Amino acid sequence: MAWIKTIKPENAEGDLLELIGKVRETYPKEYGTVHPQTIQFDESIIESHTLIPDALYHSFMLLSTLLKDDLPLERRQQEMIATVVSDTNDCFY
Repeated sequence: MAWIKTIKPENAEGDLLELIGKVRETYPKEYGTVHPQTIQFDESIIESHTLIPDALYHSFMLLSTLLKDDLPLERRQQEMIATVVSDTNDCFY
């Protein structure tokens, strides 16, 4: 349960719906799934930004830029760094 008010992506409208779509387009190919209709993604990180759509858009565009395939670190190295930082910060994401 969220501690703050959020808007579920399926309830988004207008500009927020458009921005969520743009953010999803930047997801790495590893986030794809063969059977998307059978898997529910936990989008609470996205939901936490829904009350400030500009923050949602810009923070996730920054993240997608930092995780581009043409950067010197491989995706698995990026994920390892993120995992270690999250663990160090006691972050469950």
